[in-house]
Amino acid sequence: MTAHDRATGILSIDLDAIADNWRTLAAHAPNAEAAGVVKADGYGLGAAPVARALRKAGCTTFFVATIDEGISLRPHVNDARILVLGGVLPGTGADFIGHQLIPVLNSPEQIGLWSGFAAAGGRPLPAAIHIDSGMNRLGLDETAVELLAADNRRLDGIQPVLVMSHMACADERDHAMNRQQLDRFTVLADRLGVSAPRSLAASSTIFLGADYHFDLIRPGAGLYGINPMPDSPNPLRQTVRLHGKILQVRDVDTPQTVGYGASHRFKSKGRVATIACGYADGLFRSLGNRGFGVIGGVKVPVVGRISMDLITLDVSAVAPAHVHAGALVELIGPDHDVDALAAEAGTIGYEILTSLGRRYLRDYSGGNT
Repeated sequence: MTAHDRATGILSIDLDAIADNWRTLAAHAPNAEAAGVVKADGYGLGAAPVARALRKAGCTTFFVATIDEGISLRPHVNDARILVLGGVLPGTGADFIGHQLIPVLNSPEQIGLWSGFAAAGGRPLPAAIHIDSGMNRLGLDETAVELLAADNRRLDGIQPVLVMSHMACADERDHAMNRQQLDRFTVLADRLGVSAPRSLAASSTIFLGADYHFDLIRPGAGLYGINPMPDSPNPLRQTVRLHGKILQVRDVDTPQTVGYGASHRFKSKGRVATIACGYADGLFRSLGNRGFGVIGGVKVPVVGRISMDLITLDVSAVAPAHVHAGALVELIGPDHDVDALAAEAGTIGYEILTSLGRRYLRDYSGGNT
């Protein structure tokens, strides 16, 4: 028995497609360095194999969310830069320094901590500085920027390697917030007066034009095939396929129902197949009675509620030869991509990818796997 035989769901990940997407995004900003965002375990697809593939493609700067993500990533990217978006917290300085991680400093308090670590070590330490240009999550507000500009001794011991911000509405091309944030970032970065490269653009922002590119772009979701501009055709390759395995097939007839709450009643004779995936595997309950799978090019609707470990599909329209225990149902793939599944679930592709469960067999191709 092989791992494929035992697997109840198979998540196929194309590392070459991820690398190609990085190249495509980099080509849209030819005068900027293209980094790679591999936070949340590479958006659920595996930070280590994804980063190795990107490193091989030429990526030399990576972003993660937490220090633990950075520590885990370090052995897989050799001497590449790793920036930690969440910044530095008390007690973490030794780990940042020991694993050659670069904090993104988000507040005066973090700047003070990092300056103190530098003073204690007797040498300057690299850091990025995050300016809040309008999201009101992380980053230096205007008051903090003015304080630093008035007294640059607060940056003693800090070697700025990047000044950055993040966009709120970049996936809406014509949103007024885009230009407002660009202008605010430019003004505050100039006021800060730090001589360092600048970065504003993540995946969607790249497509707003060269004014937004600055010196470094930070594609994340786009690497993994999510459409960066939902109102336009997707210029990126799909990187994942997800298949669930059929456990049982049965004939049904009216007035029978299926699943918890008897939320679906059959109106005529038909056939259903139950697959071994559910909300514990990242297929949300909101897909009940509205999601789809694909068998042999035929869309098969979800009937009834999504259970923790099971989903039932109406396979009446599929030739019986394709529907049997052990057969695979495409849940994400060429006929039903991540964005389509997300739309059915009432969410975004980011949430779908980062929720894909650990019970799936992860089957990698490309990237010299």
